[in-house]
Amino acid sequence: MDLILKAGLGAAVVLILAALARTKNYYIAGLVPLFPTFALIAHYIVGKGRSLDDLKTTIVFGMWSIIPYFIYLATLYVMVDKMRLEASLAVAAVAWLIAATVLVSVWVRFQT
Repeated sequence: MDLILKAGLGAAVVLILAALARTKNYYIAGLVPLFPTFALIAHYIVGKGRSLDDLKTTIVFGMWSIIPYFIYLATLYVMVDKMRLEASLAVAAVAWLIAATVLVSVWVRFQT
């Protein structure tokens, strides 16, 4: 039953995105995926299972995690003029992966 609920929520988000993409305010579709659904879950789990300092560390790391997402968006913005959409998305996803790897590597080095 839990899996059905999660699938239903995912489908609802896709429907909302599709509906927004058809409106005159289509750009709002870029905001919907950024609702902090998973962040809320992660912060609740860390907050309940670990110390307040650990929760605050998780929050700060989350703030830094905006950088890989920004790199994804910037890369996609540049690439859509140069490649097909699918290739642009793939390149942007790789850019995000590289940026996220660098972020985690730097974080681990300075946190220990």
